[in-house]
Amino acid sequence: MPAAPRASMTASCACESVTFEASGPPIFCAVCHCQDCEEGSRQIEALPHARPVREAGGGTAYIAFRKDRFICTAGDPLLKAYKISDKSATSRVVATCCNSPMFLGFDDARHWVSAYRASFREAIPPLQMHICTKFRPANTEPPPLT
Repeated sequence: MPAAPRASMTASCACESVTFEASGPPIFCAVCHCQDCEEGSRQIEALPHARPVREAGGGTAYIAFRKDRFICTAGDPLLKAYKISDKSATSRVVATCCNSPMFLGFDDARHWVSAYRASFREAIPPLQMHICTKFRPANTEPPPLT
């Protein structure tokens, strides 16, 4: 039997100077294989002392939460938003203390935030889907849904 959804989950950067609390169950947990996520993850991984962002199959794993239920509880001044281009509606928000990816922010009216799955330390929900798989490199298999 699947575990009951957690009342809240905590995300943190590698050095734990930045933390977020997500309340309520996540909307979904997915790995994105789109070109923007691949490039954004590559740029974050190139930052000094950054930890890996991409999964084994090259995609980036996220846990989506309602925007009003994902709140910074410590370290807000340490957050920096990066865009892969000036026209991008998506910002990749990184904790500058240790260059840890935290979440994707959207300039449009999306009601959710996509938090980097690797930023969660507790029991994290299993992956439910792979999205934008047409961009996945040829001859690669996505990681299993777990």
